[in-house]
Amino acid sequence: MIHHLDKAIKNLETLQKLTQEDIEDIKAGRHIAIFQRVPEKENCIKDFERMKTLIDQEIVKLAQMNPGCDLAGILDESAQERLAKMRENIEKLQKINRRYAQFVITIGEFYNTLFEEMLPMEEDGYAKKISKRPSLLEIRV
Repeated sequence: MIHHLDKAIKNLETLQKLTQEDIEDIKAGRHIAIFQRVPEKENCIKDFERMKTLIDQEIVKLAQMNPGCDLAGILDESAQERLAKMRENIEKLQKINRRYAQFVITIGEFYNTLFEEMLPMEEDGYAKKISKRPSLLEIRV
């Protein structure tokens, strides 16, 4: 289980680093670099989920072998420390992701506003249609 915990922690640390790079790149307008990191982040997430499943399975196995014992009673000190570190890394990643999401939402709103300025939309019930006279694309002769 220690091996799985170490790998899970490493994956979380990698995701933190990659997301921090995404924040720096979005601030600098380097959107292509962000998209290029997506496959690496997806692989880290999949590997973390796999490690977490293996950790859960081992904890369940230990709990079945030691009925009536709490988690502290069935895990050694090293495993408990790593579980605590994994939790800290999850919380840190969550904070970094919240910060990243703020940038993504802001940039998304900027592009949506820009698009609507260039191609004004008219609401027709629940649907939106491009109006016949886009303000920035109007040609005057």
